[in-house]
Amino acid sequence: MFFKKRKKKALPLCSQNELRAVAIIMDGNGRWARKRGLPRTAGHAAGAGRIQPALEKFRELGVHYVTLYAFSTENWKRPKEEVDTIMELAFKNLISTVSEKIDADPDFSVKFLGDKSALPEKLRDIATALEEKSRGRSFVLSVALNYGGRAEIVTAANRAIADGHTSLTEEILSSYLYSYPVPDPDLVIRTGGDFRTSNFLLWQTAYSEYYVTETLWPDFDEEEIDRAVRSFYSRQRRFGGLNKEDEVKK
Repeated sequence: MFFKKRKKKALPLCSQNELRAVAIIMDGNGRWARKRGLPRTAGHAAGAGRIQPALEKFRELGVHYVTLYAFSTENWKRPKEEVDTIMELAFKNLISTVSEKIDADPDFSVKFLGDKSALPEKLRDIATALEEKSRGRSFVLSVALNYGGRAEIVTAANRAIADGHTSLTEEILSSYLYSYPVPDPDLVIRTGGDFRTSNFLLWQTAYSEYYVTETLWPDFDEEEIDRAVRSFYSRQRRFGGLNKEDEVKK
């Protein structure tokens, strides 16, 4: 079963902010494999196996939207064997698991973010069919495949112009993004320790909280998720303004 019921663990929440949307840069598969003397493809296989329990845990914690950075527009530069493995894993593991979940769970849906035209035809067709089949459900897994944040913004602007818009507002442009109507992430988690956005959700993460951990993605277990969530709830999100304490001091 994709999402198993289990006893919920109470987290020491330090803020009233609600965590509804999480985005994850799943980094470190190659390094995980190298540390074990394995080929990089083995790391991607281990990382693919981490997705299901992570989704289960986030859903248990009340998260309604999870976005995974699976393959960027720049990842095509990697060795062909590695790219082929990632695409095979996306098809065999991710697509089959998501398909089963859509059939079994009336609350589960999936979106694929990015330019599908460059994906293998079979993967592209099944991804589109799964989106249509599950549209409108309450839990949304978004998978960024052949995705780049800059390309997304350019594509959104061009689509808006093609529809007759002669000037754009934030609301108009947002409505043309791949992710629409999924809300902006409250929390972005990056595994593997690097401090950079890697062209991921550049528009949507303007006021997201970031959590970076040295833990490599295949090792990012439930305890690591708890740490990330605790960190989020310990923060004060001001969105460019002041919190109540600062307003009083002012």
